[in-house]
Amino acid sequence: MGTTEAARTPSDSGVLDGQPAGPMVPRLALGARLRGLREEQDISREAAGQAIRASRSKISRMEGGRHGFKLRDVADLLTLYGVTDAAERATLLTLAEQANTPAWWQYYNDVVPAWMQTYLGAEQAASLIRCFEVQRIPGLLQTPDYARASIRLAHPGACREEIDRRVTLRMTRQRILHRQPTTQLWTVIDEAALRRPVGGLGTMRAQLKQLIEICRLPQVTVQIMPFLVGGHAAEAGPVTIVRLPGGQLPDMVYIEQLATALYPDKPNEIECYWDVMNRLVVEAESPDETPTILHRILQET
Repeated sequence: MGTTEAARTPSDSGVLDGQPAGPMVPRLALGARLRGLREEQDISREAAGQAIRASRSKISRMEGGRHGFKLRDVADLLTLYGVTDAAERATLLTLAEQANTPAWWQYYNDVVPAWMQTYLGAEQAASLIRCFEVQRIPGLLQTPDYARASIRLAHPGACREEIDRRVTLRMTRQRILHRQPTTQLWTVIDEAALRRPVGGLGTMRAQLKQLIEICRLPQVTVQIMPFLVGGHAAEAGPVTIVRLPGGQLPDMVYIEQLATALYPDKPNEIECYWDVMNRLVVEAESPDETPTILHRILQET
């Protein structure tokens, strides 16, 4: 790696620690406010889109925090919604500027698909992350070797440099568990993920040992869903729920698929996934049992 590139690498620059939230919180806050203003005026998304020469879907993405903001578009929408107070307009336009500020992880845009960017921004701003994984150890808990093996499986045609960048990105994302204020992570891992030797037995044993150490962190809760439970609440697959700081923004549900991701954002949908997550932690083994289970699996690996 050259000197110039090394100087720009977020893992060495401290940018992540200095600006953990990035643009996601202002983006979501502005989107939620624009949605509220539109609904107060009983204006459809189609009509709002026409006012800024855009589609209904763009308005939907803006309101959901999944699209950047042009200052002119925000100004035109505020006029359409009848916002004439100079102070409120200035506040919302400032939010629009903050929402467009590049985040540290945008240095890795070449290996971050567009559909993942919203989640990545939310993850880095999160106060709490709840997730369930079936096939893999959660990315925030992976060792570098396990991450490399997992990434190679997902991107078999990638060159070594690309793999290296993806691994570095994943490792840098894990800083949210060690910054102040820290992000709380509560994960349920299916036993299958713990017994599937991704990267070979040596890599898997090292990963299991790291999980045992991670369980000692007060900000991380790990539960295991054993085979003996049989069916469980999340048979549809992995899911992640992100809670953002401040208590004013809706939780984000993230469902990653092979080449895209889903973001169910209706209140009843979010409530449904919270219900699933809460049922999972009841069905899984207690967090107190996790080190014992991991030691047993390690001995059998």
